[in-house]
Amino acid sequence: ETSLTHTPSLITHHHHPTHTHTPMSDAAPAPQQSYKSGKNRETIFNKDERAKDVRALNIVAAKTVADTVRTSLGPRGMDKMIRTEGDDNVTITNDGATILKKLRVGHPTAQMLVDLSASQDIEAGDGTTSVVVLCGSLLTACQNLMAKGIHPTLVSDAFKLCVDKASEILHDMAKPINLDDREFLIKSAITSLSSKIVSQHSDILAPMAVDSVLKVVDPTHPNFVDLNDVKIVKHLHGTVSQSELIDGLAFNQGASHKAGGPTNVKNAKIGLIQFCISPPKTDMDNNVIVNDYTQIDRILREERAYLLNICKQIKKTGCNVLLIQKSVLRDAVTNMSLHFLAKMKIMVVRDIERDDMEFISKTLGVKPVSSVDHFTKEKLAHAEVCQEISTGGGKIVKVTGIKNKGNTVTALLRASNRLMLDEAERSLHDALCVIRSLVKKQYIIAGGGAPEIELALKLAEYAKTLKGVDQYVAKEYAQAFEIIPTTLAENAGLRPISVVTDLRNRHALGQRNTGINVRKGVISDMYEENVVQPLLVTLSAVGLATETSRMILKIDAIV
Repeated sequence: ETSLTHTPSLITHHHHPTHTHTPMSDAAPAPQQSYKSGKNRETIFNKDERAKDVRALNIVAAKTVADTVRTSLGPRGMDKMIRTEGDDNVTITNDGATILKKLRVGHPTAQMLVDLSASQDIEAGDGTTSVVVLCGSLLTACQNLMAKGIHPTLVSDAFKLCVDKASEILHDMAKPINLDDREFLIKSAITSLSSKIVSQHSDILAPMAVDSVLKVVDPTHPNFVDLNDVKIVKHLHGTVSQSELIDGLAFNQGASHKAGGPTNVKNAKIGLIQFCISPPKTDMDNNVIVNDYTQIDRILREERAYLLNICKQIKKTGCNVLLIQKSVLRDAVTNMSLHFLAKMKIMVVRDIERDDMEFISKTLGVKPVSSVDHFTKEKLAHAEVCQEISTGGGKIVKVTGIKNKGNTVTALLRASNRLMLDEAERSLHDALCVIRSLVKKQYIIAGGGAPEIELALKLAEYAKTLKGVDQYVAKEYAQAFEIIPTTLAENAGLRPISVVTDLRNRHALGQRNTGINVRKGVISDMYEENVVQPLLVTLSAVGLATETSRMILKIDAIV
């Protein structure tokens, strides 16, 4: 205080001109120079702050999406009710990919997590919730590391080292399987279905999924399964337990009854047509002006003769079942043509969607005919039975015993309401994808959070072998995997800290297949409990979650 108060008086009482002038002249440029460097420092500081703010906002947006689906992870996960604006449709599901697809996210980083879930759905089909939750946890790890002053590029590079090591650890944990072991495949499908609303029907849906995939595996490409060869037909009446697998075709509509045609045909000769059995009309709107009633009579006679000629040509081939594609420009069939076909004892299934034609064509082993002139005996498919079945509230048509049948299969799903039917379809799709993953990569690992805890322990050990910044990053990366078992325990109503600690101790003792048994609320061997999952699902989830978190980390500005 004394020096501060006395300094001004000392300066004011100084009377040596040389001394007063020289310091001023020498010191004059110095404040200007320091001001410039201060301005540069301020600009750099602002840029760094802006980049930090953008990263923080991106991570918050991504974590918000991850927290949304976190409660729906695992067998005890909650379901979400999503109402779509516009059509007021309601969806009830706990499938991560479906929840995120229905969400209307505005932030571009949040959209990246929606795309991440969709990528996992395409690649593995299951684990769509896990991959988003894991990505959210990895981003929290990134936040902690950047708070310590570690540069995002260094974090990203270390993450790449860790994900390669994680892949090695998972391969080491995995067990090879034999695709001939049907029971084991069914157990994998049941694990996938255990977290769904329809889990009580997994004893029906799991064998359906396994048999479907095994039937459509192409012997020439044993590691490839095209799920387009499995057609899921949804029928709104009955219960899920009445669902079945049909080695043939099923149509979610009855045969045409307008003119009293047949509804049950044995030794069916099936024609698949894309042309219309209705009076021709021009592509543009037109009006025909008729002056005399005899002209009307003539028009009707011509129309009748035209339709009768087409029907006779169809009958001449020996066809007794006709599958007609839905037409956009004009009616595919008219009441008069249906009348003629009924008289000729030809069963008609009309309004077949254009998208289904390829599957039907492949199943029947014939190509669709687009002109009546090309409709010949050689273009017909042969089947033992084509029959209409009443299901109480509706009708379905089944075609079985097809000769020269293609490598396809039809799954007929039934449920009492639309919400249950849609969820059953999504669940069956996930189960089909799990079996497809096992065909693609014939290895399985334990479920119930076992691989994640094993990764957390092994990566923490791996971190000790690294040096410098990489060691810090690897430790955080390893810890991020604990989110999966923690969430499983939370959703099951268990104490997450004590459960995860116990699980970590078991794995440290070498019991690497132990996981959380959410049904009994204890830690047990997952293989004994039949809780298994394909290696591809976890490999894909770890790889995609790490890739997305690295991508988000490298964004420092939104323009």
